Amino acid sequence: MSTSELAPEFSVISGAQVHEVLQGQEERITGLVEDTYRIHGRGDTVNPSSYFLRFPDRPDARIIALPASVGGGVGVDGIKWVSSVPANVSAGLPRASAALLLNDQATGYPFACLEASIINAVRTAASAALAADWLSRDRGRPVRVGFIGTGLIARYVHTYLVRTGWNFEQVGVHDLKPEYAEGFRGYVEESGGGGTVTVHESAEDLIRSADLIVFATVAAAPHVTQPEWFDHAPIVLHVSLRDLSPEVILASNNLVDDVEHCLKANTSVHLTEQLTGGREFLAGTLYDFMTGAIELDPGRPVVFSPFGLGVLDLAVGKHVYDEVRRSGRLARVDGFFHELSRYGKR
Repeated sequence: MSTSELAPEFSVISGAQVHEVLQGQEERITGLVEDTYRIHGRGDTVNPSSYFLRFPDRPDARIIALPASVGGGVGVDGIKWVSSVPANVSAGLPRASAALLLNDQATGYPFACLEASIINAVRTAASAALAADWLSRDRGRPVRVGFIGTGLIARYVHTYLVRTGWNFEQVGVHDLKPEYAEGFRGYVEESGGGGTVTVHESAEDLIRSADLIVFATVAAAPHVTQPEWFDHAPIVLHVSLRDLSPEVILASNNLVDDVEHCLKANTSVHLTEQLTGGREFLAGTLYDFMTGAIELDPGRPVVFSPFGLGVLDLAVGKHVYDEVRRSGRLARVDGFFHELSRYGKR
C-alpha cells in the first residue's frame, strides 16, 4: 500500500455544518459530555495545561491553545485554538472565535479542521446543564434561575437547560449594559422554557432572587464579594470563572471540572488558593460527585467552576465530524498532504 493511501484525507467543516449537526441535539450532547467526563475521570485522556497567548498592545485580548487526547470510545487527538477579543462586542461581533484541529491517533496526521465557536459554546453549555442536573438531584430542581452576563454563552446555557428538561417559574437577567439585558430578555421570552423574565439592576438583587445562578461574563477580576448574598444556598454555575471573590468561594461547596486546570490564570479558585495557601476549600471535581466519592454540605451554596477541558471539545468535534462524514458531505481538500514520500517522487 502506498503512503498516499495510508495518509488520512483532510477536510474542512464549516460553522453552518457544525450548527446543523448540533441543532436540537441537546440531550445527546449532554450525555456525550458526561461520558467524556467519566473517561477523563478514569484517566483515559491527556489534557495538558492550556497555553495563553497574550499581547502587550492588546492586554484585554488573548488566544488560548487547548491540546488534548481522548481515549475510550472517542479515540482522537487534537487542539482547539480559541480567541477572545472583548472589543468585538461593540463592533457587533461575538467576543470569541475558534477553530478545532483533529488528529488521527494511528498516524498523527490531522484529518479535519472545524469551525469551533459553536462547539466551544455547546460543550460549555452541556457541561453547565450536566452539573446543574447532578447538583440538584439531592436538593430538588430550582425553578428560579438568574443569568449574570447575557452573551452567546448565556444563551446556549439557557437553551441547554430548557431542552434537557428544565422549567422555570422565574428567569432573572442582569448585565452591566441595559441594552444587552433587554436583548437577552427578548430572547428568553421568545425561546420558551416558561417563567416571568425580570431584568435586575444589580447583581445582588438577581443573586438573592435565584436558586440557580449562571455567571457568563467577561470579568477579569472578582466583582461579587459578599458571601451573605448566597445565604439561601443556591447552585452557582460559575462558567466565567473570575466573578466571585475568595470570600464567596470560602463560604461555598466548591467543585471544578479539573483541579490543576482551574487553579491557575487567576480564576476565583486560583485566587483563593493564593490567599489561603492550600486547596482544602475544594470539595473535588464534578466526576467525584457523580461517582459518589464526595458529599456536599446542603446548607452552603454550591459553586461549580469549569475551566473548560479540551477533551470536551474533541469529543463534540469528533461527533460532528462523524455525522458529517456519515452524511457524505465532507468538504475534502485535495492535495492537502503533498510530501508523502520520504525521498520524494522519482
